[in-house]
Amino acid sequence: MYKDEMIQLHQFLVYVLKYLENGYEIKSECEEYISLNISPHHIHRTKAEHKYAIFVLSSAISEIIAKENAGTLPSNVVNGLSELAKRSRKELIKVDLQIEAK
Repeated sequence: MYKDEMIQLHQFLVYVLKYLENGYEIKSECEEYISLNISPHHIHRTKAEHKYAIFVLSSAISEIIAKENAGTLPSNVVNGLSELAKRSRKELIKVDLQIEAK
């Protein structure tokens, strides 16, 4: 996926989160995403950073839906997205270390 497509997906997920914000209490699930301080408007950020933000945001959205609408989202989806976010974080750290080594 190209960087501009990732940014568009990131923006879409932010819209989904804002929609969920109107009907649910979402603060605790979104703490990790908010702490990243990466928004879709930060086009100077790397593709890896946006990828990580997308996975963290997807994981938060899935947790909100699973918590508020029991039975609508299988637990393996929530767990899988959480695992993807962890794996993406490891990749991001690896990329950062490679950049620092140069």
